[in-house]
Amino acid sequence: MSLGPVEMLCVKFPSNFIKDEISSALKALVENKTIRIIDILFIKKSDNGEVTMTEIDEMDDVDHSLLDPIIADISGLIAEEDVQQISQSLDNNSFAALMLFENIWATAFRDAVLNADGQLLLSERIPSSVIDEVIAAQTQVTV
Repeated sequence: MSLGPVEMLCVKFPSNFIKDEISSALKALVENKTIRIIDILFIKKSDNGEVTMTEIDEMDDVDHSLLDPIIADISGLIAEEDVQQISQSLDNNSFAALMLFENIWATAFRDAVLNADGQLLLSERIPSSVIDEVIAAQTQVTV
């Protein structure tokens, strides 16, 4: 199996609770074939700074249908170093959700580029906050 572009995304939360709307949004992305989730794990930092990690398949109260059974045998893509680095940026009594996913929407485009002997030179995700800052700065200059 050949995966398309894969991304790692980590979101930090101030408590141990994830709202249902996050799960619903992920489910919609999966059902619309925008992304395919490869793995999700949760990193928790306790009041005393102890770090624990839980894989999504170890949790009973999570919708496991988000994970694609075709890629269930893929493991080891999230390194222990990734988990350690993320845990250092967590406050005590907080947690993070770390997700590895394939951008299915980009796979057909990738295949077309490869079929035309094209080569990827740059692929970079720019946070919306950076774009907002640039637009705000441009607006201030033109006013």
